Amino acid sequence: MTLRELGFPTGRLAAGRANRLSDVPGVRVGHATIVRGQGVLRRGEGPVRTGVTAVWPHPGDPFREKVKAAVHVINGFGKAMGVSQVQELGNLETPILLTNTLNVGRVADAVVAAMIAANPEIGVTTGTVNPLIGECSDAWLNDIQGRHVGAEHVAIALRDAGPATPAGGSVGAGTGMVAFGYKAGIGEASREIDAGGVIVRLGALVLANYGARGDLVILGVPAGRLAPPGAEAPAQAADAGGSAIVVLATDAPLDSRQLGRLARRAVLGLARTGSHVAHGSGDFVIAFSTANREPHRADPPMSMRCEHRLLDHSPAFDQLLRGVGEATEEAVYNALFLAEPMTGRDGHHAPALSAERVESLLATARRASG
Repeated sequence: MTLRELGFPTGRLAAGRANRLSDVPGVRVGHATIVRGQGVLRRGEGPVRTGVTAVWPHPGDPFREKVKAAVHVINGFGKAMGVSQVQELGNLETPILLTNTLNVGRVADAVVAAMIAANPEIGVTTGTVNPLIGECSDAWLNDIQGRHVGAEHVAIALRDAGPATPAGGSVGAGTGMVAFGYKAGIGEASREIDAGGVIVRLGALVLANYGARGDLVILGVPAGRLAPPGAEAPAQAADAGGSAIVVLATDAPLDSRQLGRLARRAVLGLARTGSHVAHGSGDFVIAFSTANREPHRADPPMSMRCEHRLLDHSPAFDQLLRGVGEATEEAVYNALFLAEPMTGRDGHHAPALSAERVESLLATARRASG
């Protein structure tokens, strides 16, 4: 059960219909989850607690119809792939894939193969392709050296992306992730904003894998320090480091510069949950707009299309900036509340965060504030 379902919404803006990234029309999320084996670590064999998550920016082929995009690096202690081209060109031309740190290469290879299969001209009669891959380390629960995510798992995540996928928690890339000493993983949230009578949507998906227990803050309440006696001991691997990948999607007509402005606000949401962006954090934000797609072929070389764009000084753009912090914060909470407890390699155990205990803390804080 999520905080919102318990009666504690995050922020001031209205959430989308499903409160998920896919509330942005056309955006799809898919997962492949791998859980097998138990006991002592056998390098290259298991136990396996890992996976891959795919985000499609629209229903078509993103190589043929690129979307405006931006990447913001909050702290670069990470092994993300494809970042520099997005920053340089301001567009995205593949699905976004998330996985564990040592699996980036295998996942990228599988995405490139999928894109070539759909576009045989890649690298022959047109340019190459830029896969965008984000990662966090699941080494505490998973045999990360085994690099167990293969092409078949990437294919499942790409193929099965849609509204029926799990809402979050220990799924896909989030399978082996831990945050604030508790089992975490994938979390999503969304916001709706009135842009002069037209509703625009903003969604956030977070791969949460950071923070020590004492750092955890929930809706302004230092829950990590106020957990009542008898609460299950948190995972010992969690420290002040770790990483987070944030994916932001919107159907508001924004250019890459504006998307960069949105991406830079995601740190507000992470900070509200207790992140201080430690030295060892690999924190990346990927933002894209589904509006005003760019054709791959520059023929004719000058675009004659009249593209609408939301103005920076409009109230709606300001609300989008607000929405980034709210949706990112709530997505982290959902990653925690939707995750089930998990035991991984060498008996390492990540307990679930107790919704009942948090509800009691928040209710007490609400009564105290009047």
